[in-house]
Amino acid sequence: MTVDASSSDQDAAEAADLSQDELLKVKDEFFGHGVVRDPYPELADMLSKCPVHQGSMPEHFGIVGPETILFGDAPQVSVLSFDAVEQGFKDYETFSASWYKPSLRSTIGRTILEMDPPEHGRYRQLIQGALTRKEMERWEAEFVRDLVDSFLDKIVDLGKADLVADFAIQYPLRVLVAACELPQGDVEMFYHWAAHLTNVGIPEEIRQKVAKDFGEYLLKVINERRENPGKDLVSLLATVKFRDAGDGAGAEQRLTDEEIVSFLRLLLPAGAQTTYRTLCNLLLGLLTHPDQLKAVYDDRSLIPQAIEEGLRWEPPLIGFGREATVDTEIEGVPIAAGTMVNLVIAAADHDPSRWDHPEEFDIFRPQLPHLAFGSGNHVCLGIHFARMELRVAMERIFERLPDLRLDPSVEDVYIGGLGARSPDVLPVLFGTENP
Repeated sequence: MTVDASSSDQDAAEAADLSQDELLKVKDEFFGHGVVRDPYPELADMLSKCPVHQGSMPEHFGIVGPETILFGDAPQVSVLSFDAVEQGFKDYETFSASWYKPSLRSTIGRTILEMDPPEHGRYRQLIQGALTRKEMERWEAEFVRDLVDSFLDKIVDLGKADLVADFAIQYPLRVLVAACELPQGDVEMFYHWAAHLTNVGIPEEIRQKVAKDFGEYLLKVINERRENPGKDLVSLLATVKFRDAGDGAGAEQRLTDEEIVSFLRLLLPAGAQTTYRTLCNLLLGLLTHPDQLKAVYDDRSLIPQAIEEGLRWEPPLIGFGREATVDTEIEGVPIAAGTMVNLVIAAADHDPSRWDHPEEFDIFRPQLPHLAFGSGNHVCLGIHFARMELRVAMERIFERLPDLRLDPSVEDVYIGGLGARSPDVLPVLFGTENP
C-alpha cells in the first residue's frame, strides 16, 4: 500500500484521520508484515551464491518497501555476509550514513543517524553521557522496574495475556517518557506522533505538521529544563557541555535546541519500536524452546546471554543503510559512487561461516559479537539502555509469571515482516491454574 506525497487535500485529510491501528497497519505493510513470513531461507540461498546482490531487500521479495519510495531509480545493492556488512559499517569514508537523509531529515530533523565524522563524533560525545551504564542503573532503580511491575500487576492474576498488546508494545515508550519526566498522560499523543513521523506511507505534509507540533511541545520542555534542570534525560541534553580539544582552542560545545528536538523525535519512536520487537522475538524464541526457557527460569544469570542470542537470531530491523561516496567494491563486487547500500544484518548474523547452525535459537552457543546494534563509530548509542530494558523486563516476567507457556488455543504464532520483524501477538498462559 502506498500513498503519494502529492495526494489531494482530501487524501491528506483522510490520512490525518487514520486511527493508531490504521497508521501502524500502513507502516507494517511497508515493512512486509502479512506479506513476508520467514525471509531466512531466501537470505541463506542468496548468501550461498554471492555476498552482494543488486537491488534492495523489498525488491528481492517482490514488495514495495521504504527503499522503493525513498530512492526511486537510484542503484541499490544488498550486502549479506558478516564480513561485508561489517566493512560497510566500519569504512565510514566510503560508506556514508547520509542514506538516512531522505527518510528522516524533513520530519525528524538532522540526527546522528545521517552524520559522518567529524560531525558525528562531536554529536555523539555530547549525547552519550546521558545514556551511560551508571545512568541506566539509576533509571532501573528509580522507575523502570516499577513500570514493568505496573503492567504485570494488571495480568498476574488472570493466568493469561497477550504479551504484545498487554505489555511489550507499551512498555518501552513509557520508559522513555519517564526518563524525560514528561507526563504519562501524554503517552497516547506520543504514540500518535511517533506513528506519523516514521511512516513514509502517509503524505509528507501530514508528517511535517506532526513534526512541527512535536517540536513545539519539546521546545517548551527544553526551555523549562534549562531554567530548572533536574536529573532527567531532557535536562541532561539541555545542559551537557564539553571542551573540544581537537579544534585547537578547546571551545565549549553544547547541543542546540534543534539538535535536542531532533534527537528526541528520533529516540521516542525508534527506541520504543526496536525494544518492543526485540523483547517479543526473544520471548517467542524461549517459548518455542521449552528446555531453554526452563534453564532461564532456573538460572536468571542466563538472561543476558539469552538477550544477545535473541538479537542475533531475530533482530528487530533487518538492516541498515549507507551510501557509497566513491567507486569501490565489496567482496570483489564493484559498487558505483551514489549506490544505496543495504547492510542486511539479519543475513550477516546468520552467516554460516561465523555461526554453526545459525538458523537455530540457542542461548548456549559460543558468544560472538553480532551486528544487531550496528558496528564501528555508529554502534547504537542506546546499547546500554536497550540491554537494561530487556533484562529488567525478562527478570520481572520470570519472577512474576511462573510456568510461562504459549497458549495452545491460539494457532500459528510466528515472527513476521521484512524491514522490521516481530510477532503480531504473543498469547501466553502462566501459573498452575489457567482459564
